[in-house]
Amino acid sequence: MIVFQSSRLPMPAIDRKVVVAWIRRVAATYGKQVGDLGYVFCDDEEILDVNIKYLGHDYFTDIITFDYSSGHVVSGDMYISLDTVRTNSEQFVREYDARRFRSAYEAELHRVIIHGVLHLCGINDKGPGEREIMEECENQALALLPLREV
Repeated sequence: MIVFQSSRLPMPAIDRKVVVAWIRRVAATYGKQVGDLGYVFCDDEEILDVNIKYLGHDYFTDIITFDYSSGHVVSGDMYISLDTVRTNSEQFVREYDARRFRSAYEAELHRVIIHGVLHLCGINDKGPGEREIMEECENQALALLPLREV
């Protein structure tokens, strides 16, 4: 089951049915099945609190993924800062995203949603060259998301 909830902010406008099917499709491309996934959309203050409390990191981030996967079943909880998503969307408008989404914010939100799933599928982004691999995997995943009517 994939659950979306919002903490302290309005729920972002996402097509849950389409996003759930997309997440399952992306996981399948890595030979994974989707178990329980929880998305918590929050603000910068809350994600900072989570980052300090659970990871010992005193900085803002767009997503924190807690991995509960077992074998070929991906499961986890993901905290997404909508504040950081908005800031990043204003700073990093990619040509690819501009062609596929109504707004840079929508594109960035979908990128971050799938970023957590990619971590659960085993893609990392902290080591040498891993960030570029993650970005390519994000782009491939975004290409699997059905086009929306603009």
